[in-house]
Amino acid sequence: MNSNAFCPISDKKINERVARLNGVFTFLLLIAYAITSNIFIISFLLIDFLLRSAELFRYSLLAILSRNILKLSNIKPKLVNAGPKIFAARIGVVFSFGVLLSTAFGGWNLVGISLISIFGTCAFLEGFFGICVACQIYPFVYKLFYHSRLVSEK
Repeated sequence: MNSNAFCPISDKKINERVARLNGVFTFLLLIAYAITSNIFIISFLLIDFLLRSAELFRYSLLAILSRNILKLSNIKPKLVNAGPKIFAARIGVVFSFGVLLSTAFGGWNLVGISLISIFGTCAFLEGFFGICVACQIYPFVYKLFYHSRLVSEK
């Protein structure tokens, strides 16, 4: 883990185990989408990521499923700061929407395949290894969008 990386901070906590299981389900759904090209799968992911990115975790079907599986398995929660996971969900919205648009208007093209490959890799890393790619790219996003605003406001 890079000690120089930083993530958005939130006053909310989230169960990291739920987030990781969400990553596994996202990865599996992306594989199902790649095999079937069923537009409902990527649409479902878009809606689910929209809910999580708007901090409406309790309405996310993937989060509900993950929480219930962990509860039935008697796995204790591991609470972490929700900020990085909310940021990652927002990236998930962008990728879901990008895949949806690229495949809806262009079929399986290079853009759609590239987006689903990157998206799937990020979900795989989160789900199976607990590596939050969003945390790794957040410093660059911060510098690009927020830091320049702060400097120009001074």
